[in-house]
Amino acid sequence: RSLQLEERKPSQQIAQRRVRKRRRLRKVRRRVRKSREEEERKQHVQRRRLSSSSDDNSEDESMSEGEMARLKEEVEEKKKLIATLRNKPWRMKRRLKCLKEAQAFVEKFEGALGKGKGRRLYAFKVMMTKKIIKFNRDFENFKTACIPWESRIKEVESHFGSSVASYFIFLRWMYGLNLVLFGFVFGLVVIPEVLMGMPYGSLARKTVPREEQDSAMDFSVLFEFGGYCKYSIMFYGYYNNQRSIGLLQFRLPLSYLLVGVGIFGYSLMVVIRTMARNANEGGDGAEEGTFTFCWKLFTSWDYLIGNPETADNKFASTTTSFKESIVDEQENLKDENIHLRRFLRILANLLILCCLGGSGYLIYYVVKRSQGFAKKDRNELTWLQKNEVEIVMSLLGLVCPPLFEVIAELEDYHPRIALKWQLARIFALFLGNLYTFLFALFDEVNSKLENEKEIKNATIWALKEYYTNYTLYNNVTENIPPPNISPADVIRGPCWETEVGIEFVKLTVSDIQVTYLTILIGDFLRAVIVRFLNYCWCWDLEAGFPSYAEFDISGNVLGLIFNQGMIWMGAFYAPGLVGINVLRLLSSMYYQCWAVMACNVPHERVFKASRSNNFYMGLLLLVLFLSLMPVIYSIMTLPPSFDCGPFSGKDKMYDVIMETIEKDLPPFMADIFSYASNPGLIIPAVLLMVLAIYYLNAVSKAYQNANLDLKRKMQMQRDEEKNRRNNKDSTNQVMKDLEDLMPNKSLIPPPSAEETEIPADQLRKSPKVTGKPGAAATGKGVHVQKDVSLAAANPRAPVTRPPGPRPPGPLPGNARGPPPGQGMGRGRGGPPPRR
Repeated sequence: RSLQLEERKPSQQIAQRRVRKRRRLRKVRRRVRKSREEEERKQHVQRRRLSSSSDDNSEDESMSEGEMARLKEEVEEKKKLIATLRNKPWRMKRRLKCLKEAQAFVEKFEGALGKGKGRRLYAFKVMMTKKIIKFNRDFENFKTACIPWESRIKEVESHFGSSVASYFIFLRWMYGLNLVLFGFVFGLVVIPEVLMGMPYGSLARKTVPREEQDSAMDFSVLFEFGGYCKYSIMFYGYYNNQRSIGLLQFRLPLSYLLVGVGIFGYSLMVVIRTMARNANEGGDGAEEGTFTFCWKLFTSWDYLIGNPETADNKFASTTTSFKESIVDEQENLKDENIHLRRFLRILANLLILCCLGGSGYLIYYVVKRSQGFAKKDRNELTWLQKNEVEIVMSLLGLVCPPLFEVIAELEDYHPRIALKWQLARIFALFLGNLYTFLFALFDEVNSKLENEKEIKNATIWALKEYYTNYTLYNNVTENIPPPNISPADVIRGPCWETEVGIEFVKLTVSDIQVTYLTILIGDFLRAVIVRFLNYCWCWDLEAGFPSYAEFDISGNVLGLIFNQGMIWMGAFYAPGLVGINVLRLLSSMYYQCWAVMACNVPHERVFKASRSNNFYMGLLLLVLFLSLMPVIYSIMTLPPSFDCGPFSGKDKMYDVIMETIEKDLPPFMADIFSYASNPGLIIPAVLLMVLAIYYLNAVSKAYQNANLDLKRKMQMQRDEEKNRRNNKDSTNQVMKDLEDLMPNKSLIPPPSAEETEIPADQLRKSPKVTGKPGAAATGKGVHVQKDVSLAAANPRAPVTRPPGPRPPGPLPGNARGPPPGQGMGRGRGGPPPRR
């Protein structure tokens, strides 16, 4: 056996060698095959390159003009299909297939529309057009990516719906507006004064008084914007009254006045433009109450919701809205005690008027009391006495809106009407508080003007005494030097513009503090208590009291609007107020986004933000107009302070414009402005503007009436079409009147013999058609009812059997309808027999 094994070893070795040799041959053959394929591929590419020019010429010669026109039509049809593919009622798989085929066809044959060398130029133009379209699309995506806080707002929108996100969009819009106003103020007023004006300590208006220097850097003083803050670029009194400053001869007083008025002009233009754009984008073409269920069924869902909890709330909200719509008519028909309801509503309005009057009186009383505190030594006053005006106004803004909601329960209005009343009352509260504060503030301004006259007279008397004494001692009447007094020791007036600016800055800062503390305590601390004490409490804190807070959209938006009104009014007296507001809006975006995501829960009824933007913009426009009046009043009526501000030394602030016209402009320009300011021209111009507004309003109402008529006609046409399809009597009153005028069918010719021979079963089964005056639609007489359909009535019985097999379709070459004769036509005979 060992000998047999030894004899087998050489044979096994030989077999292994043969296997190795075969593997090597296979590898070599594969390499040779790959090299041949690569050479063939290279030769094929070279042949295609060489034949491309000849192919172009051959295609030009082979394609006739008819083929080119047909190819062009096909390309245009494919382009039209690509543009309208979204509107096709097809499945997505079919859409994608058609899209790929159409794109491939267009890319393949679009370049062949030219001839000869023009084809290459056309292909180049097509290529450049595609690249430009792609660049524009990428640039639009880049602009969208550059929108600030877009991802943060989208996150809030996915959790809370578009109604909460609309507040943050409005906040971002306000931030952009204030950023532009900040650029105007700092670029044209603050920076020129810092770079080209006189430095700190050179004048009395730019120097802290000697008696205030010891406490000028105390935190309590700086917190109230006194000390060095009062005599800085933040306020009106720091700016010099030189007509031109620096090497550029910059007109600082003129720039200050134009910027102060231009802020209102730019804001007015932006608000009106935004309202017009929202009006163009927000119209849906349907009136309220028209197709209510269709609109709610197909448009009520908010597709930007990405949170399951919010989606559940939105589902419940939509269901509730359907129930409310169904029950609305039943609620209107309910019997209730109308006299009791009217009494409760009158009582509620009286209580709210008492709240508004009490808040206004309280603010007026506090401002008057603060004027008395201002005459005392500030070291003797407490912190509450120093800041009680701001504290009272902020507390009224916090306490009164919830009180209004409690009182509104007596009225029992519909929720939409109740929301409008609530917004109007909060608006009246804020507006009344603001104007009460202004009236009290202007009373204080009048008292300071009286004090300023006394100080001015005392200063003039002191200067006259100095010049008289200097002349007596030195026997000099010319070139008398000014008194050598340090700017810190100069007697100065109260500078009422700076005091007004300080009050507005303090109001803004206190509003920021109260808002942030309210969020921190009312939302964050409440959420912490509900979250961590819910496990060991007697009841469910999340479902019951106090539960998580909801985001108050209307209150936050109204607070933002009135804060912007204070900025508009105070920016003229405190140029630094715009910068403070920019920082406030910037921090509010991050702070409130965090508070919403961490502390709030979605509303029980998630409303879709559709038409509320223009309502808020309308409130903003009204606040802008009301903020403009006090500033215009102070510019045109009140005299400026004699020793501070860019208008010191003038009788009125607008005298800067008259001085510029007289000294800087040519004489004919002065004449033009004098003629333009003539009341004889201003009054006709105002009357012409009023007539133009009246005419445009009348044209707008005419267009609205025309639109209503067209909608009514479209509705009538839809009703007629629906009744025609359902084979019902006409609802058009004109058609009914025409039918009543022809009781004997005198205008309809007698039917022919063929028409009179109607089968009995047809008479029995389609009485509605044969009994109508307009049924003879094929005759040559008067067509009373146009295009009357002979459709059988819709079956009203429930379906109790599955549908039978579909009958075979028409043969090729035949019409789709039934064969002529007495068959199962539309409206002819009964339904098919049951199987």
